[in-house]
Amino acid sequence: MDTIIIDGKALSKTIKEELRGEVERIKENGGKIPHLGAVLVGDNPASESYVRSKVRSCEQCGFKSTLIRKPANITQPQLLSIIDDLNKDEDLDGFIVQLPLPEHIDEETITLAINPKKDVDGFHPVNFGRMALGLPSYLPATPNGIMEMLKRYNIETSGKHCVVVGRSNIVGKPMSILMSGKSYPGNCTVTLTHSRTKDLKEETLRADIIIAAIGIPDFITADMVKDGVVIIDVGINRVEDETAKRGYRLKGDVDYKNVFPKASHITPVPGGVGPMTVASLLTNTFLASKNEIFD
Repeated sequence: MDTIIIDGKALSKTIKEELRGEVERIKENGGKIPHLGAVLVGDNPASESYVRSKVRSCEQCGFKSTLIRKPANITQPQLLSIIDDLNKDEDLDGFIVQLPLPEHIDEETITLAINPKKDVDGFHPVNFGRMALGLPSYLPATPNGIMEMLKRYNIETSGKHCVVVGRSNIVGKPMSILMSGKSYPGNCTVTLTHSRTKDLKEETLRADIIIAAIGIPDFITADMVKDGVVIIDVGINRVEDETAKRGYRLKGDVDYKNVFPKASHITPVPGGVGPMTVASLLTNTFLASKNEIFD
C-alpha cells in the first residue's frame, strides 16, 4: 500500500489562486473587494506569525486587509470598543481577534461581542449553532480546512467510522458535528474521544479516519491504528531540539514516522492542516463579502 500524503501547503496555494481569480473578476466588474481585519493584542510570537501569514495571504488573493495592533495591557472595555467599531465598519467584511488574549481579558466576552455576520473565524455561538443544525454558517477555519482536504482528495467518508481525539470547541467538537452531517464529506459514525476516555487505543483501532487534535506530540502511535486508516493530524507542538536552527521542531499529535506505513492517507506537520486553516479563513471572508451566509 502506497501512503498518500495530504499536502495542505499545495492545496492552500490552489485555493488562494482560485480566490485570486474570483477577486480579479470582481474588480473587472467594479464589485466589492473582500476586506479582512485582524486584531493582535500583545507580542505572542506564535500569534505574530499567524497574523503575518493571514495578512500575506490576503495580499496573495487580492483582498484588502487591516491589522490593528494593541499592547498587552489594553483593557477589556478598550478592546470591546475596537470590536464595536469593526462591527460598524461597512467596508470590512469580516475580522478576527487573534487568540490567545492576555489573562485579564475574557475570551468568551470578546467572542460574543463580534457580530456573527463578521465572525469569519466561526467561533460565535450563532455560527456554531447554525453549523450544528446544518444551516449555512461560517465554519470554524481548521475544521473547514479539514473538510476541504477530505473532499479534494476524494476520501470516502460515508458509512466510515471516524474517531476524533480531542474535544475543544475550536476543532474537536465541530469536527464531530461536521463528520456526522448529511453531506460529503460526512455521513460518518463518529466517536468523540478525549483525555478521560477509557481504553482510547480500543477506540482508535476501530477507526477508518482519525482526526487527532489533543495537543500532545506523538500521542497517536502505530499500535493504536489499523492498516488503511486516514490520518488527519491537527497538532502543532513545539518540541525542544538543540540540533534545529530555532532550538525546537514542530511535531504533530501523531507519531508520523511509524504511523505512515499503515496509513492510506496522512497529513504532515508542518505543511498539512495548518495552511488550510488560513485558506478557510479567506474563503469565509470571500463568502462574507458576497453576503452568501447571512442574506
